[in-house]
Amino acid sequence: MTRVRLETPDGEREFTAAPPDLASPLSEVLARRGQPLNTRCGGRGLCSGCEVRVRTGDVRALRGGPTAAVDGVTRACQVRLPDAGEVVLELPARSLLRHEPAVVSEFQVRIPWARDPLLPSARYGAAVDIGTTTVALVLCDLREGNVVAEASAFNAQIRHGEDVLTRIQLCSTDRGAVARLQRAVVAETIQPLLESACTQAGIARREVGGMTVAANTTMLHLLAGVDPTPMGTHPFTPVFLEHRVLAPAGLGLAFGGEDAEIHLLPGPAAYVGADLAAGMVATGLGYDEGPVLLVDVGTNGEIIAKVGERLVGCATAAGPAFEGAGLSCGVRGVRGAIERVRLQGDPYRAECEVIGGEGRPIGLCGSAYVDFLWEGRRAGILGPNGRFTTEFVARAGGAVVADEWGRKLQLHPLGASGPVWVSEVDVARLLQAKAAIAAGISTLLGLIGTEPARVRRVYLAGGFGLHLSLEHAIGCGLLPGFVPEQIEVVGNTSLGGAFLVLNDRSLLREMAALCRRMEAVELNLQPGFEDTYIDHLSLSLTPDG
Repeated sequence: MTRVRLETPDGEREFTAAPPDLASPLSEVLARRGQPLNTRCGGRGLCSGCEVRVRTGDVRALRGGPTAAVDGVTRACQVRLPDAGEVVLELPARSLLRHEPAVVSEFQVRIPWARDPLLPSARYGAAVDIGTTTVALVLCDLREGNVVAEASAFNAQIRHGEDVLTRIQLCSTDRGAVARLQRAVVAETIQPLLESACTQAGIARREVGGMTVAANTTMLHLLAGVDPTPMGTHPFTPVFLEHRVLAPAGLGLAFGGEDAEIHLLPGPAAYVGADLAAGMVATGLGYDEGPVLLVDVGTNGEIIAKVGERLVGCATAAGPAFEGAGLSCGVRGVRGAIERVRLQGDPYRAECEVIGGEGRPIGLCGSAYVDFLWEGRRAGILGPNGRFTTEFVARAGGAVVADEWGRKLQLHPLGASGPVWVSEVDVARLLQAKAAIAAGISTLLGLIGTEPARVRRVYLAGGFGLHLSLEHAIGCGLLPGFVPEQIEVVGNTSLGGAFLVLNDRSLLREMAALCRRMEAVELNLQPGFEDTYIDHLSLSLTPDG
């Protein structure tokens, strides 16, 4: 028999433990007594979510003698109570399970978390994801651990360039560019979003005590006013990757009091940034034995693969094609955009679904282009090289026309700015983006010694995946060799990770540890990558397609 006294944020309590308690992990014993801990790794000792402090007495390793504890702190899932005596345990707030995995409109949180805010004295905090194209913000009640308002907008930096390389190049040639880009994201984007969220929640901005920010490495440099030029040429060296704490006033943001803080989250590498590190936490990938993948198809394409202790990541030169950039009728996934396409080849017919049900679409977004690739190949409209087949052109009549840019196919006759078209040049750019993502996935899976059929889960992150047909993404070769059951669409995991760190400070340490572990892979230096990329440029249907 063992007497156990618990010191918790809610007060003290006692109980007596007897078999079978004494043979069970301490975390299970506490759960049975109404004190569940944050065993987000499934009780495998891979996280710090269930740490407790042993005040008096000792605990035993599950398979051995007394456990070694640093300053009395140990992981409850890895120890058991002694067979007799008295033990006094302190259960810190950060280790108590307060929230189950949840779904917010912007993201999914697939791990439980504690109520131990990064900013203990603040009532409200904001979590921000700065994307190259869009910025999203959620305002949180840190006492309850819930979202009270959301806001998003385009990143005002896009007028200076669609992608990070363009903005880095601008900084390398124009001394004033860093300041202009910083102002665009701070004063023109984040500040209005924060004020909008505060208005929705009915609070004053001075009540917001802090902010966590996840973003790719270039966006974090520009937010901090740091020149990202060194990342523009090999060896692509960032000025910083580590967690940074800044004062709002120093960035030009107005919220909170004198003690308000902005936390820039840590990232693994120049082109696999804090947005992916946040995703590793939000999805639980960091605690998964794998094989498991995190694929973020946005303005940039980033991929992380994990099996056992091996963690590798890469960025692909996919560009923003799947966000509509550079395509003749391409638009982002906003109201009025065609999001679904169904095609018939003989006779030719196109059916389009428009976001918001608008009668005159403004163009096509990424999910519609993926549909077009798969449907076009299936219906005999596109050949393996992405060009319109001779047979289809012969019977298509006026639906196919040629201009100075080549041939194009009419999808909708009455768009907001005239007919909506897809050209062969558009298809070529889409195939290049598709091949970059697919070749990156294939290369990382090769590095960790596995293949698509053996991958337990593919987390598809980013807004692009929310409207995507998984069958078509697989069928056209964007997600090669998988089946829909393997893929889980998880939304904006960058924002999800920032939200989690804001509410559970222990996750910041774990995120930093994952960043140190990850091996950044330069795809162009990998043997066979070029051949793999070329193989994926073709548009061949899968056997199931």
